Amino acid sequence: MKNLVAYITSGYPENSFTIDLSLSLAQNGVDTLELGVPFSDPVADGSLIEKANHKSLELGFKFTDLLAISKEVAPKVDTLWMGYFNTFYQQNMQKLIPLAKELGISGLIIPDVPYEEALAYKELFVSNDVANISFVAPTDSENRIQTVVSDAQKFIYMVAYTGITGAGTAENLQPFLHSIKKYTTTPIYVGFGVNEKTAKEKAQGADGVIVGSAFIRILLNNDLSYTQKIVQCSELAKIIKNEINT
Repeated sequence: MKNLVAYITSGYPENSFTIDLSLSLAQNGVDTLELGVPFSDPVADGSLIEKANHKSLELGFKFTDLLAISKEVAPKVDTLWMGYFNTFYQQNMQKLIPLAKELGISGLIIPDVPYEEALAYKELFVSNDVANISFVAPTDSENRIQTVVSDAQKFIYMVAYTGITGAGTAENLQPFLHSIKKYTTTPIYVGFGVNEKTAKEKAQGADGVIVGSAFIRILLNNDLSYTQKIVQCSELAKIIKNEINT
């Protein structure tokens, strides 16, 4: 069974909504939840997620909100924090990673920290049994892929193309997947541009997919009530889960 990872922006439009949506997604095919930590300049993300980030911050999102949401969600669904390093660094990594463990967070996704810089925190993550998710991209050399995936934890975030999330670019991923699998047995999840139309193709040869913009598009639709947003996101999760496993 291939896994579905869903990204949602924490605190948008409010904490209770994020909690309710998270639990509903977990009941409708989502195996792992990425709680996005709103940031003013999310450089790896496309316009939809950037907009949701800004809206959450405008509504007054604070890091304590992430902790409150996580306390309710993490005991019930496998949960990751996805955010940019400055946000985490300001919380003091030596205190934050043990706190993440205490809350039940299984890993962090930090797209703006290169592998080499992340090594400084390797022992901190390992000793607390919190994964620091590794990224590999089509632009990586064979040697770099081997280095990055050699000690990857939980899963490898395979960037489906060079660019930002949500662009939906189509590429033949099989040679890239093959080059990763030569060096690791860690599960490989494909992210960037995955939606209900592309999921089946992008999941071929991979162990799962990561979906963000497709959910955020629903959250940004102001014509929908909170309940309708949760229902539509949950239906989308079921569709994608079915697509990647049939």
